[in-house]
Amino acid sequence: MQAITVRDREAGVTGLSLEDLPRPHAAENDVVVRVHAAGFTRGELDWPATWTDRAGRDRTPSVPGHEVSGVVTELGYGTTGLTIGQRVFGPTDWARDGSLAEYVAVEARNLAPLPADVDHTVAAALPISGLTAWQGLFDHGRLTTGQTVLIHGAAGAVGSIAVQLAHDAGARVVGTGRFADRDTVLGLGAHAFLDLEADGWEDAGRADVVFDVIGGGVLDRSAALVRPGGTLVTIARPPTVRPQDGRVVFFVVEPDRARLADLAQRVRDGRLRVRIGAVRPLAEAAAAFARRERVPGRTVIRVAED
Repeated sequence: MQAITVRDREAGVTGLSLEDLPRPHAAENDVVVRVHAAGFTRGELDWPATWTDRAGRDRTPSVPGHEVSGVVTELGYGTTGLTIGQRVFGPTDWARDGSLAEYVAVEARNLAPLPADVDHTVAAALPISGLTAWQGLFDHGRLTTGQTVLIHGAAGAVGSIAVQLAHDAGARVVGTGRFADRDTVLGLGAHAFLDLEADGWEDAGRADVVFDVIGGGVLDRSAALVRPGGTLVTIARPPTVRPQDGRVVFFVVEPDRARLADLAQRVRDGRLRVRIGAVRPLAEAAAAFARRERVPGRTVIRVAED
């Protein structure tokens, strides 16, 4: 099969290349998926799991990309709940080869059935962003109807989904970002927008939940925005500044088949929009990985047609 690989940690994105690799086989409780579309995160070349397995052993050449949508072609021993020929989508394991390839082996529990009327390119942009948004808001932030949530990076991959989910749950949503993102964020359902490039954004009032995907100084300054008894949730790094009277949660997204199915249904119902900025073939995945200019929406790699 063809796959995007990386062999040299020091080379970074310049070390990405398209090459031939053996097809993966399904281990116990695995499935092999014929990849139709794949999503990736530009920062994943900095993740330790990209370079070593769970035992700390070198696993290069590594295949990046950890969101997949495709069709099951092989079942491992003991695999239940999925069938050969079934359309599926979900996140792949951090410490195994990923989805920027024609085939990928995935734990079956990571994947959910994909309805026939949801395109693979949309599904490939949904697993990590959608699960992160849901888990941050509701599992960790405990957001409920009538509360106020402030979502940093509200036009981004995670933030844009979080805005829609929070609005649909009946929360008052304040989104942040660059001024150029204002109309997009308000169009997704936010009730107010804060420009992070303007002075004094942290004086705009407090929220029951602050959901951060940016980190750095934005995260540190956000502790003061949490109401007493509220929660600061982040996926960037453990906060160094805590709310005076509130909770702090730093988390890494977890697979959740039932929640993936719910997110797919929301897409079908028109209650959730996934922002796709560009769709590129596998041969252009390395170039897409290396792009530095801002693209409005996710870049998805199209590997095969239906």
